[in-house]
Amino acid sequence: MPIRTNELQMAPLPAELVAPQPPLSGRALAERITAERRAQLRRQISTYIDKLVPGRRRVLEIGCGHGHFLTAYACAFPDHDCLGIDYSRERIEKARRKVERNRVANAHFLLGAVQDLLAVLPDTLKFDRVFILYPDPWPKRRHRKNRLMQPPFLDQLATFVRAGGELFFRTDHEEYFAQARSVVAEHPQWRLLTDFAWPFEHPTVFQERTPTHHSFAAVRTSPARQ
Repeated sequence: MPIRTNELQMAPLPAELVAPQPPLSGRALAERITAERRAQLRRQISTYIDKLVPGRRRVLEIGCGHGHFLTAYACAFPDHDCLGIDYSRERIEKARRKVERNRVANAHFLLGAVQDLLAVLPDTLKFDRVFILYPDPWPKRRHRKNRLMQPPFLDQLATFVRAGGELFFRTDHEEYFAQARSVVAEHPQWRLLTDFAWPFEHPTVFQERTPTHHSFAAVRTSPARQ
């Protein structure tokens, strides 16, 4: 005999679906957003790691923009595995289209913030070269605390750079250059190079817009702090 709809016994809904939930506090909401961002980044990193070729040098560009520099670098060094990260979806989408259009198999781009990247990278992943080209100089004095080149960042970065690995920094902002160079010079895990050759030249969008620039290089010296 068929059962009529009004004879069906429905299981009660969970209380959390019936009763209104209190809004998250500002801190709890920020933690949830951060967790979601990092989960998305972990999925991207997993895809990148699956494509790594054992024995190749690994190169990271922080703030890769549209991928002009890293794509050209990857073409010039086909035996290097290159990874770029930028927080702008538009830039990363353009960078990905660039490598697809040019069939560059050894360049990969991640959407996210570098602070999140360093929080979720596996400890076994080590880079041989890191490029930081034309980062935001945050020129106003009250905003300088937002600059990337700070001791805690260099601590984190050192964890993922092999001993002897290289850091290359370039900016058109003279005061930021001096501050960043000083921070690196005083850091126990990095040693400034007084005589070095820039490993690959290819103008970025920012470099094409500025008449001059300032560069320094450093090497990772001691094991990362525990």
